Amino acid sequence: MDPQLRPLHDATIRLFAASGQYARHFAGGKLRHDPVFFSILSRGLFPDRGTLLDLGCGQGLLLALLVAAKEQYLTGRWPQGWPPPPLNLLMRGVELHKGQVETARLALRGRAQLEQSDIRDLELPQCSAIAMLDVLHYLGEKAQDRLLARAAAALDPGGLLLLREADAGAGLAFLLTCGCERLAAAMRGRIRQEFFFRSTSGWVRLMERLGLSVGVEPMDRGTPFANVLLVARRGA
Repeated sequence: MDPQLRPLHDATIRLFAASGQYARHFAGGKLRHDPVFFSILSRGLFPDRGTLLDLGCGQGLLLALLVAAKEQYLTGRWPQGWPPPPLNLLMRGVELHKGQVETARLALRGRAQLEQSDIRDLELPQCSAIAMLDVLHYLGEKAQDRLLARAAAALDPGGLLLLREADAGAGLAFLLTCGCERLAAAMRGRIRQEFFFRSTSGWVRLMERLGLSVGVEPMDRGTPFANVLLVARRGA
């Protein structure tokens, strides 16, 4: 790990001290090996104010990272050359599984609003940013279409939608990614979990039909997987 990132990594992990050993190790492993989290911060993608809606937030890792980032920045321990993190952004996380919500609440201690809900049925409030990291492939095609349409409509003018998914058009790398997703679901007791993946071009076409401008960033650095980050914005 880049020594500049170690203080931010450690500060985020400490937030999970009361959440149990598994939550700490999971957070540490994701931050070390999954490039998406530090990439989002290093590019300064989130707005400084407004509301961030993290759909399918899991144990709240992205939200915890943003809390730790604010603390690190204000105390002068911030990676050189990075833009400031959001300092005035209200955060709301939504997760289906009760245990994950409880873990996130222990870690965040009131610094984000967290609720247990099915994002397929959730009424989305107007917000400046929406994140869905490794979430949509758990939904069917029509449910993905409906949720993305509601997300696009909920964004403020100029608002940001971050979507991280596997690229179904990436050949063997995608097959490995898909296999790992199925194995992880089975290990969580979800043997019958169904998945629906799209190619990167399929995601782009869908979001452009919803009036969003879309950029694509590879998110496979240091991994054998076929992940991409789609950075979409609603027109002003």
